[in-house]
Amino acid sequence: MTATTGTPRGRVAKREAITRAARAVFGRDGFTAAGIETIAAEAEVSTRTIYNHFTGKEELFAAIIEDSSTRVADVLVDLTQRHLGPVSEQGRLEAALLALATAWNRPRAEFADHFAVVRRMRAEAAHLPHGLLQAWDRSGPQRTQRELAHQLSRLADLGALDVDDAALAADHFLLLTSGSVSEHSHHGAAPLSAPARTALITAGVRAFLHGYQPKTGC
Repeated sequence: MTATTGTPRGRVAKREAITRAARAVFGRDGFTAAGIETIAAEAEVSTRTIYNHFTGKEELFAAIIEDSSTRVADVLVDLTQRHLGPVSEQGRLEAALLALATAWNRPRAEFADHFAVVRRMRAEAAHLPHGLLQAWDRSGPQRTQRELAHQLSRLADLGALDVDDAALAADHFLLLTSGSVSEHSHHGAAPLSAPARTALITAGVRAFLHGYQPKTGC
């Protein structure tokens, strides 16, 4: 039997169409300029259908940014565990950090709409309703930073790093690698060539290790 909008499967399909369209519209127009009518047209549904699923634009925005941030964070947490989890000695650390930063910063077409929304969020942060930035931060960046901090703390316990504050060390690593790539690519709006991205990541990892590798005696 073909699912209709009245069946649970039909409601799920409608909701997915709405959230997919909302990511595209919010990424293109931003939160302030995006309208429910535009999103409805993009999703090929009525505005009434959107209001059957969401109370309004703010709830819809929160739903799509939390969902896509969670999906991105799942990928990055897994990358962190796979690249740093097996490392137990200092000799393998630089290669593992380079591999992690390279994988972390690889362009991901499947999340293009999400990162477009994030760029718009940053541009209009002062005008967003209270709580939206915090919801994004909790579901995405905070999760990934916690896992990275956990791995750096574990490596410090093994003597491979000299880390007093693992959360700060994770922040430094991300600023030196992802932050540098983001800044030079205008937050992903102008993607870098692979050699340029590699050069920035390599410099960032080496700067991180210069600050956090245990110092040997003179």
